[in-house]
Amino acid sequence: MWPPPIGVISMTYVRPFTAAHFPLFARMKAAGMDFCELLVPEPDELDPATVGRAARDAGLDLLLAARVNVQRDLASDDPAARTAGVAYLRRCVDVATACGAAIVGGPLYGTPLVFAGRPPVPIDESRRVDRIKRVTDGLRAAAEHAAGGKIRFAVEPLNRFETDFCNTARQAVELCAAVDHSTVGVMLDTFHMNMEEDDLPAAIRAAAPHLIHFQANENHRGFLGTGHLDWPAICRTLAEIRYAGAITLEPFRRTDHRLSTPLAHWRPPTHNEDSDLAHSAALLRGALHAARLA
Repeated sequence: MWPPPIGVISMTYVRPFTAAHFPLFARMKAAGMDFCELLVPEPDELDPATVGRAARDAGLDLLLAARVNVQRDLASDDPAARTAGVAYLRRCVDVATACGAAIVGGPLYGTPLVFAGRPPVPIDESRRVDRIKRVTDGLRAAAEHAAGGKIRFAVEPLNRFETDFCNTARQAVELCAAVDHSTVGVMLDTFHMNMEEDDLPAAIRAAAPHLIHFQANENHRGFLGTGHLDWPAICRTLAEIRYAGAITLEPFRRTDHRLSTPLAHWRPPTHNEDSDLAHSAALLRGALHAARLA
């Protein structure tokens, strides 16, 4: 399918997303979106089947973004946290099945850093190797729960300030190869890539055999075209590798330029940004179209 479907993460509008926000699906569709990437709802937030029907009624597909934390962390030294991490990913599969989503993506390996209140610390070689085995075993156990169905896990590398486990496309590919399961692939986000990769097109090519989801975000998480990323080059590379997955927009814009304003957290929009979102999607579709013609 070309151009690939383009969607938006629900946090662009509101968090938490509840049944009261189902009318937002129509706004997403009107802004040119093909799908919504929804945070995996906690048990008390949303009924998965109901949210799936609401999205489809608005003409949208759904993808899911997992929410890991220190209590459900595949790499943790705490066996209870590792067990909870596997149980959570298995529940993500059940939620995806119920709502009709084909992808569960994110930093599935866990090990959140400062945003989760865990400071980064050096680790010795034996603990590094142990963490890799824990994550590999945990992902494989969760993947077995998805085996035989249509749900796939998309492992996302994050920048060094958000995790100390998987930061680059190369590392994500290494992790997927270690898990060695058909339901586990790679998800790339250009916001994180801008910090960690030497060459974005080269990193996309390196991940190509495993790449199942892509997030197109500016270097500062603003709307596309307002930062310095080279979208024509990125889109040419996606066309070159014949990328067939979905592309999510995840703008968490800067709207306050005063000193001492916290930005490392989700914040709601201060005005209706549907037009900005529509223009971002149009810019991306135009670059993808031009890339195919090149």
